[in-house]
Amino acid sequence: TLATVLGMGLSWWWGWSFGAALIFGLSLSCASTVVLLKALEARGILDTMNGRIAVGWLVVEDLATVLVLVLLPPLAGVLGGSAAASGAGPLWMTIGKTLLEVSAFVALMLIVGRRALPWLLAQVARTGSRELFTLAVVTSAISIAYGSAQLFSVSFALGAFFAGMVMRESEFSHRAAEESLPLRDAFSVLFFVSVGMLFDPAVLLEKPLHVLGVVAIIIVGKSLAAMALVLALRYPLNTALTVAASLAQIGEFSFILAGLGMSLGL
Repeated sequence: TLATVLGMGLSWWWGWSFGAALIFGLSLSCASTVVLLKALEARGILDTMNGRIAVGWLVVEDLATVLVLVLLPPLAGVLGGSAAASGAGPLWMTIGKTLLEVSAFVALMLIVGRRALPWLLAQVARTGSRELFTLAVVTSAISIAYGSAQLFSVSFALGAFFAGMVMRESEFSHRAAEESLPLRDAFSVLFFVSVGMLFDPAVLLEKPLHVLGVVAIIIVGKSLAAMALVLALRYPLNTALTVAASLAQIGEFSFILAGLGMSLGL
């Protein structure tokens, strides 16, 4: 909330609309769990109390962002987006329908998916083929993500999130993670390279104060807010500093949110 408010305040100062400011603030509020996990693993502090608190914080952030991704399309019209993007009918009906579809998808995944997917992986594992097992893991994840987007109007990101969560229920989850590790690393590299390729150096000359303001919110504003909250909960200073450093970045959901905001005309 604090990071979103900081981002919105900066956007209002620039003269942006409320909808654009909200999307921008939300984009600055969510940090990358992938970046954090790699940083904690490299320093060997992933399983410490500080590491667990930092990862837990980011997982809750991801869940909050998923909720935003669900509610944003039906609210686009109210926030000043294009009417076509926000859908037809009364607002309460659109939000109700969206939440109903998401609830149906979550229920289906938790009731059917928790049994079906582990069973499927077990059958594939019996064949003894390592290649087939890896293919089954990747295909299951992509199929669930794509199916959720097409059938339940749920974002691709949310579908993939639940695919991973359900796959975790299988006794072969560790093997699935191990077998798909090279693919995960390859996709991570592709993602961050593609993000780097989005950077236009000209913006540093055209809008230097805008860039400095955004960097200050990400590195200083979010860190100080997180540190104050952790200290208020009576954790030691080293925990507060670890969490503060962990949040001094933005991640993949930031780009997903920005992309959704653009597609909704916000």
